[in-house]
Amino acid sequence: MRRRQFLAAAPLLPVVLKGQPEVGFVSLFDGRSLDGWSIREGPESAFYVSGGEIVVHEGSGFPTWLRSARQYENFDFRCEFFVKGWIDSGIYLHAPEHGRNTETGLCIKIFHKQDEKMLPESMGAVFPLVPPLKVNVRNKGEWNTMRIVVDWPSLKIWTNDELVQDLNLESNPELRYRLRSGYLGVESLSYPIRFRNLRIKELPAKEKWEILYEKPEDFAKWRITDGKPKFEALGSVMRGDGAGHLGTIEKYRDFELHMYMRSAKQANGGILFHHQQPELGTGGKHYEIQVHDVEGAVYPTGSLYHYKRSIYPRIEPEKWFLFQLVVKDRFCLVRINGENVMEYHELDNLEPGPIMLQAHRPGWWIEYKQIRIKRI
Repeated sequence: MRRRQFLAAAPLLPVVLKGQPEVGFVSLFDGRSLDGWSIREGPESAFYVSGGEIVVHEGSGFPTWLRSARQYENFDFRCEFFVKGWIDSGIYLHAPEHGRNTETGLCIKIFHKQDEKMLPESMGAVFPLVPPLKVNVRNKGEWNTMRIVVDWPSLKIWTNDELVQDLNLESNPELRYRLRSGYLGVESLSYPIRFRNLRIKELPAKEKWEILYEKPEDFAKWRITDGKPKFEALGSVMRGDGAGHLGTIEKYRDFELHMYMRSAKQANGGILFHHQQPELGTGGKHYEIQVHDVEGAVYPTGSLYHYKRSIYPRIEPEKWFLFQLVVKDRFCLVRINGENVMEYHELDNLEPGPIMLQAHRPGWWIEYKQIRIKRI
């Protein structure tokens, strides 16, 4: 084989680290195309392949990113990246279907600077929160290696074979409620950084979620509890309108609830829990998380109705956002697009009840998808 032909084929050869072949890894990049990836929040030209490498185009900046076809929970991910001069990028872990990658999942910063003082924006940081243990980036026109091992709650990161992060995510209050599964991604910040040899080995999953709605068959897990709402199963989306409530057959006391939501402008609804008499709708003993995207409202989206007002979340009409609700004993937390918007510590009704979706204003629809719950 001629030398030129050999070099062209090099990205497709098995990767060897420290003289040992890797076992159980799957390539995420074929060296020729972006098959298995999709460009999000930007033009088709934002990422391209050249010389067996993925290149970030200088003309397409944040929030553009390159997203994996699949979602991953626990894994060992490895890649190489080229740094020459000023470079700014990142690797997204557990990125959401919709919403802000850095706030809902994790962003591992790629930066050219050889910082002597470790900063939350340094190379290898969990951006913008946790500084690395050290910075060892090769920035003079050199290839660097990165290895990321997520095995919740453990996160370990190596750059150029040196450990730069060793975290217990569960013990960090800023990270403990981040998504524990999601997409891999490459961030674009308008610098021509290049990547190659992207590969992954999945590790055993630990999350045990109950699916409440992903497809029309899951509609059987719900029932109309009161009123005359119109809830429809529209493929992967559940749509609610009218006036009344749809509740789960099962009851829940301590739980973590995740879903994506969007609504008509200024729609009014809610998510009810610990309801002892579902047939009474908004009557009877219960708690309600308000869904009402009006900044000046007494109880805007995310509020614990009658008890505590939320920080008004940054959401837009008819645009999907990630909703997370954590209920444990007397504690209640609401997160929207990765931001803690309401926290309450004085729940006194601790009896289990159904999860209920409220349609409160006919003509102002609310849609839901990927509804899942985990007992805690």
